Amino acid sequence: MNERGMVIIGAGTAGAWAAVELRNRGWEGGITLIGNESRIPYDRPPLSKEQLQVEGDVAPVPLIPQESWEPCGIAYISGDGAVSIDRDKRSVKLESGRDVPYEKLLLATGANPRKLATLGNGTDGVQYLRRFDDALRLREHLRPGKRVAVIGGGFIGLEAAASASAKGCRVKLIEAGPRILTRGVPEAVAQAVHARHAEAGVEFRTGAGLERIDRIGEEFAIALSDGTTVSCDLVIAGIGAVPETALAAECGLDIDNGIKVNERLETSDPHIYAAGDCCSFPHARYGGRRIRLEAWRNAQDQGLHAAANMLGESAPYAAIPWFWSDQYDLTLQVAGLLDGAAATVERDLGETGQLYFHLAEDGSLLAASGIGTESIGKEIRVAEMMIEKKAKPSPESLRDPKTKLKSLLRA
Repeated sequence: MNERGMVIIGAGTAGAWAAVELRNRGWEGGITLIGNESRIPYDRPPLSKEQLQVEGDVAPVPLIPQESWEPCGIAYISGDGAVSIDRDKRSVKLESGRDVPYEKLLLATGANPRKLATLGNGTDGVQYLRRFDDALRLREHLRPGKRVAVIGGGFIGLEAAASASAKGCRVKLIEAGPRILTRGVPEAVAQAVHARHAEAGVEFRTGAGLERIDRIGEEFAIALSDGTTVSCDLVIAGIGAVPETALAAECGLDIDNGIKVNERLETSDPHIYAAGDCCSFPHARYGGRRIRLEAWRNAQDQGLHAAANMLGESAPYAAIPWFWSDQYDLTLQVAGLLDGAAATVERDLGETGQLYFHLAEDGSLLAASGIGTESIGKEIRVAEMMIEKKAKPSPESLRDPKTKLKSLLRA
């Protein structure tokens, strides 16, 4: 533990993939991955989907296959989280008191569920979903006939609602905004998701803020701003996430809606990088605008990218943002950022689904979104490449399903 090596704090998607990439790129020194959970690095997307629905024993889905992980010789410290960073000594102190010196350090600390700021004696009983243990605990409550209130109409809230409905629960989803999926998803896609949930029996209460949550015996009473009350047996909150920046802030790194990094994912200390949900970064395709993403692929891509730059490369991170979610038998995907789009063009794919292309003022493709069967993923992937190339396809060609997107990419 006294030899300087590459050290990564956070054993989620960004951290685990960065650790493997360092070895794949030829780093022969030590690699230490520090996690605060006593589990192997595992995948989080299944937590709100199949791992809430499956019966019987369930285990975390490994992030990295064992055959790829073991040959890398990574020192994995689990259940002994980092408590401080000494930038002068270039050392990380663990809960156990051990010090881990670093040559370069990657902060992949992720994010934590945003907690409800609500009055009432029932707030402490609200369930949140971020870790595998959360999914195990929540799964025990999802039984046929249970009345479940889900607070928050974003991806996590909707996925939890779908899983609860699939388990036979009676679900009500509460969203303070005028509709579900207000962030980064066009209204037409949100309406399709809303309709599919309603078909499965989920009831919606939109445009109603939360006033208080009280516990009366074994049930909860949720008072809403419109004067109504929702009674239920279980409350699940999915109202977003807060980047984990405590370690970075305490050691004096710049913070700006997350750990502030430059286009190379380098923090204000040249020996420290950050990747994944915990950091904000400038994106050249969107005018250098600083963004922070809570998405699986972004975390993986940034982990790989940070590893390369820790080893001496200086390439800017420019991957197009990409999001996905499964809602019952529907797949929802978004490539790019919709903010600032001047026009939207719809392509009707019939039974396959619908695609929406979001154009900037200059006619370039800014983002694309789609909902339907899994096959829409191929179309979104091509659109993603068009966004990257700043392609300016005509609205007519985008609207016509007979025009192959690949032909527009080549053009």
